[in-house]
Amino acid sequence: MSSVFIDKSVKPDNQMLAHTLGTSYKLWDKIKTALTTNYCDLNEDWKFYGQKIGWTLKLLHKKRNLFFLSPYENYFQIGFVFGDKAVSVIEKSDLPVRIIDEIRSAKKYAEGRGLRLAVKKSYDVKLVLKLTEIKISN
Repeated sequence: MSSVFIDKSVKPDNQMLAHTLGTSYKLWDKIKTALTTNYCDLNEDWKFYGQKIGWTLKLLHKKRNLFFLSPYENYFQIGFVFGDKAVSVIEKSDLPVRIIDEIRSAKKYAEGRGLRLAVKKSYDVKLVLKLTEIKISN
């Protein structure tokens, strides 16, 4: 599935994102507000990854990539990549078993192991914040 923003000549802005995400934009705003409050030094960087993927928003803490946000109609997906230390912390955490299992079974690349999380409800926001905390701390 590709992002809804597939026109390379039109870089998405907050108004376009809010329109596309609909009520889920409030969830994105909660994530941004919480992370900005807790970590400061956050930067957003829209990148176009080709017609198949479209525009994706990278969120960075200082210069470190935290996650990728892929917008879809009425929801969004967060893509994380975790290194070995963070994976170890996740395995010992109280995160849902499905997330721990997905991390364990993810193919290991030089950058780490990937995890995609669809954000559609408030509970998903809590998961994103916990995973981001683990990523920043490890």
